[in-house]
Amino acid sequence: MANIVPVRQEQHKKLKLASTRNISHIKGQHIIPVSAAEYAQSSASFPIVLVKNPDSERFRSVAMLGLEAGENLFLQDDKWSGLSMPQSISMVPFSLGVDPDKENTLTTCIDLDSPFVGEEKELTLFEDDGKDSEVYANVQQALGRLFDNERMTESFIKELQENDLLQELELNVTLSTGEKKKLVGIFTINEDKIKALSDDKVLDFHKRGLFVPIYSMLGSLTQVNHLVQLRNRVSETKVTGVQIVPLGVETAKES
Repeated sequence: MANIVPVRQEQHKKLKLASTRNISHIKGQHIIPVSAAEYAQSSASFPIVLVKNPDSERFRSVAMLGLEAGENLFLQDDKWSGLSMPQSISMVPFSLGVDPDKENTLTTCIDLDSPFVGEEKELTLFEDDGKDSEVYANVQQALGRLFDNERMTESFIKELQENDLLQELELNVTLSTGEKKKLVGIFTINEDKIKALSDDKVLDFHKRGLFVPIYSMLGSLTQVNHLVQLRNRVSETKVTGVQIVPLGVETAKES
């Protein structure tokens, strides 16, 4: 179990970080968070979709790493095969958390039980004079960018919701055994509604740069084919067919 605490110079002045880390913590995860700022780059590797939190109506932006729960096709033998890596998974063992000493303030946290943390590791968090090391300063800057990107993504999703631009999808997978599997609860952008936007709304979206993540998300759905290829390389049970079905629409898009 993780032991995540705020980083404090007085408490953690001897704490060090391993010079070599991996992302084994996402093994078995079929979706991972991805920000709208990363859509253009990530769309070359993964399908990007929205999913709803089970306990609320809030959407999360994620990249699909597999065709079913528990399947990560991009992490094999602890080696990452994607062309890019979403920032959300590269920050281990660090994260942002609420500062217990400052109300409504976020601070850098670290997992003390992580195998990449310990006094015997190679990279210092603090210099002998107590100042942040270059490594730790870079971590804080990266977490700051991640936070800004997450807030921007929330605003982007809110914009899609307010303009009724979301479309629920169903992913139907046929296996060589004849078994059929269905992945539900995923959402993308309704391209027809984008085309039907008023001229004023189109100009507004263009000026605010919203069409870059919009069309990156739409284009990323072709990467379902990539997931099929990766699955068929490592599994004896092959995928023989996959359909992306917009719910409420009679026709299906075949991949």
